Amino acid sequence: MSSYEDRLKALRAQLVRQKLDGFVVPLTDEHMSEYVGAYAQRLAWLTGFQGSAGSAVVLPQEAAIFVDGRYTLQVREQVDGAHWQYESVPQTSIAQWLKDHAGQGARIGYDPWLHTRSWVRQATEALAEQGAELVAVDTNPIDAVWPDRPLPSDARLVVHDDRFAGRSAAEKRAAMADWLTLKKADAAILSALDSIAWTFNIRGKDVDRTPVALAYAIVHADATADLFVASEKMDDAVAQHLGNGVRIHDRAAFADALADLRGKSVVADPERAVAAIFEALEQGGAKVLALRDPAVLPKAIKNDTEIAGHKAAQARDGAALSRFLHWLSVEAPKGGLTELSAADRLEAFRKDTGLLEDLSFDTISGAGPNGAVVHYRVEEKTNRPIETGTLYLVDSGGQYRDGTTDVTRTIAVGEPTADMQRHFTLVLKGHVALARAIFPKGTRGGQLDILARQYLWAEGLDYAHGTGHGVGSFLAVHEGPQRIATFGGGDEPLVPGMILSNEPGYYKTGEYGIRIENLVLVEERAISGAEKEMLGFETLTFAPIDRTLIAVGMLSADERAWVDAYHAKVLDVVGPQLDGDALAWLKGACAAL
Repeated sequence: MSSYEDRLKALRAQLVRQKLDGFVVPLTDEHMSEYVGAYAQRLAWLTGFQGSAGSAVVLPQEAAIFVDGRYTLQVREQVDGAHWQYESVPQTSIAQWLKDHAGQGARIGYDPWLHTRSWVRQATEALAEQGAELVAVDTNPIDAVWPDRPLPSDARLVVHDDRFAGRSAAEKRAAMADWLTLKKADAAILSALDSIAWTFNIRGKDVDRTPVALAYAIVHADATADLFVASEKMDDAVAQHLGNGVRIHDRAAFADALADLRGKSVVADPERAVAAIFEALEQGGAKVLALRDPAVLPKAIKNDTEIAGHKAAQARDGAALSRFLHWLSVEAPKGGLTELSAADRLEAFRKDTGLLEDLSFDTISGAGPNGAVVHYRVEEKTNRPIETGTLYLVDSGGQYRDGTTDVTRTIAVGEPTADMQRHFTLVLKGHVALARAIFPKGTRGGQLDILARQYLWAEGLDYAHGTGHGVGSFLAVHEGPQRIATFGGGDEPLVPGMILSNEPGYYKTGEYGIRIENLVLVEERAISGAEKEMLGFETLTFAPIDRTLIAVGMLSADERAWVDAYHAKVLDVVGPQLDGDALAWLKGACAAL
């Protein structure tokens, strides 16, 4: 179709045909994934929005798009304000907006395979107050008007070897069976793609940047399982790996299989299983236990093999990033570099390792004012030159068989201003405070978030994103349940073995963005005379932090000592992997403050 305006018109015409007065369009798939395959990019197709989180509502005369603080700038650049109202969450919600905008008696459609049951309940109640109703559709109206909608990927499954996983799939299923017995349950539904990949030690290529395959699974209390996956994805190696304890069915058979659980106690995760799954189970006569997917927590708590693999991946990735930073220091002052050319060169350095499977997300390569767009995604029409006198923010990561990486560095191109240095150092102080934190067992990520924000807050500044997210093991770069945030999560107790990011930032709209991100491992801390079990963080990411941006006088002695010790470790880990000019540059970049 010729334009996003035409697409909006086509959707409204389809809503009339389906006797609907509105429709809700979330950015997710039937597995409640954050990153989705091309076939499920309905929000992007309809609106042009390229972010990784958002939703929209279309009514006959108005439409709104809902994003959080990460995308406040981006949504205005990508989505036409003549046709769409911009709404910010959590300040408002779709349910609240519908309550205020849907007319008396309106029938608002939703796809029950794309929403949680709690969302359905909330929206239903809000609409009921207006005398309107929420209506589940059998056919998604966007699919009916999207003429060249891509098919789901048919990429084959691959085995994730035990030498990377650290535990066999049979062991994982046995542990789940024990858990089900404890909960007096007969089976658990796994619908989150990373849970399925982790449980069965399989990986796929159905979602860009995240090595998962489109599938569903039912794990039973006898440690057997049913895996629902398209037949063309299977081969003999995968079948042999899965063994006799796993029965294979076509993915399309999953909905009907839920009806076969009549009379059984079945665990379904209210956060990760869509409303349609709950409805099918309940209508089929199963007793539903709304409990967290039993893969979520063990997946988040990395075993010794996964931790060792992650450290190996980080050391390799840190050397690739350091080579890039050296290259940037030589090339950027000459002029001619752009956000796209720099991102391509960084990917090439990662590929040079010979072990890169994919990037872990699209590289955020932001020069000058584009760096202030928190989840900026560079494309030809926004591609800026990297100019002297500006800041360049690059947030990137790699998918390796032994680990997933995510790191952000902010680099001064030429001489930074005093303003840049002050803001950078406030962010650095918060980063160091979180990295050095020692806290009692049972502490939640939300309780630590203020450590990273305190110096910004003291000057009336802040950033509109979480401070830390969990990271998978050759899996999703954003992984729950742990988070370091004061909103949208952060209630999960931190446990040794969890990996999180430490990424405070500051964004000056129209000028520059600053973020410093390392990954950290939660570990036990032995303290002489301690009366509680204490935890702390081991920093896992190794690449230089731009010393020219540090206002050393703003740092305490302890903060300076942390930066010097960190750079000494960077030199220790990365140095042996470099030589020549790159090694000489690294030594200078890691010199003591």
